[in-house]
Amino acid sequence: MLARVTPPPPPRRIAHLDMDAFYASVELLRYPQLKGLPVVIGGGRRRADSVLARGADLPLDQFPRLGDYKGRGVITTATYPARAFGVGSAMGMMKAAKLCPQAILLPVDFDEYRRFSRAFKSTILEIAPLMEDRGVDEVYIDFTEVPGGQREGGRVLARLIQKSIFERTGLTCSIGVAPNKLIAKMASEFDKPNGISIVHEADLEPRIWPLPARKINGIGPKADARLQALGITTIGDLAAKDRAWLIEHFGRAYGAWMHEAAWGRDNRPVVTESEPVSMSRETTFDRDLHAVRDRAELSAIFTQLCEKVAEDLQRKGYVGKTIGIKLRFDDFRIATRDQTIAQHTADARQIRQAAGQCLKRVPLERRLRLLGVRVGSLAKPAELALRTEAPTPVTGELF
Repeated sequence: MLARVTPPPPPRRIAHLDMDAFYASVELLRYPQLKGLPVVIGGGRRRADSVLARGADLPLDQFPRLGDYKGRGVITTATYPARAFGVGSAMGMMKAAKLCPQAILLPVDFDEYRRFSRAFKSTILEIAPLMEDRGVDEVYIDFTEVPGGQREGGRVLARLIQKSIFERTGLTCSIGVAPNKLIAKMASEFDKPNGISIVHEADLEPRIWPLPARKINGIGPKADARLQALGITTIGDLAAKDRAWLIEHFGRAYGAWMHEAAWGRDNRPVVTESEPVSMSRETTFDRDLHAVRDRAELSAIFTQLCEKVAEDLQRKGYVGKTIGIKLRFDDFRIATRDQTIAQHTADARQIRQAAGQCLKRVPLERRLRLLGVRVGSLAKPAELALRTEAPTPVTGELF
């Protein structure tokens, strides 16, 4: 009797899907007359934005322009035509206004972006059930065992997902498919927008090694500057260095990881269930605010941030126990404070009281550019049902 031969497992195929200029693309669905034009999304809603309610009926000459903006806000995202002028995410809007004053300026609408995020992710799950949520506009997907996931290296399944998302939402995305998450993330940037890039193990030397070392997710600006000072500019340069040399210069854990990453090694699984560590809301002010002279305005903003965090917690079914604040001053110095309360909560008033106590621990002589509120030590209420916790009252406010 012949022994049954177990076929080898199929090669691992992992996809990274990144929505194309997500926030801006959502806004272009609302304002189709802006397609092909430089558009910048940033800041909160302003009084002058009330005209935007006309949507697709609003003439181009009535849209707010970036060149007319005055304030300290930052850009959340921009359309590809705006990026051609050097405008990008996290850039100050006043600086961006000098580069592209003619750009249309739209306010951020996170509620709408979250609605579209839920729509494109549910579309993916109907096709490929192993999906890791990595934020509002990107996911990892395990193609390995999904029908079509091996055909043409994953291109067939990627096309189906692209087509399905576009039909459901009207939005485009770019997908990279590779043997692991590390390379898939790099590949999703190869052919933007609306592209599909397939990378196999044999492509490491011709396609990955010529890329800048900074393209490895996990090598930030500081590490990249140190690498360049050591004569390492590309991933191939990094791969040419011995593991021991990298450990000597970057430490045991980080140096060893750099060596593995440069050689395209990454065994991390696609995690379908991930618990958030914390939830937060923050805002950058249009002008620097003073804790005393602008107390009423700060108080209103502070309350709104606490209410938004509480809404996020309640919507996602979490309660938190560590309440914190984040401040950025006019000299760009950042201060954070937090405290752990005795009882988990998702109540806006309790969050505000605890965050107010944190504020009392920060000297506020300088003006403020940014204020944020964070809730950590998250748990599901069901997990706490059998516990007995006595709440500790929190009193006192600053704003």
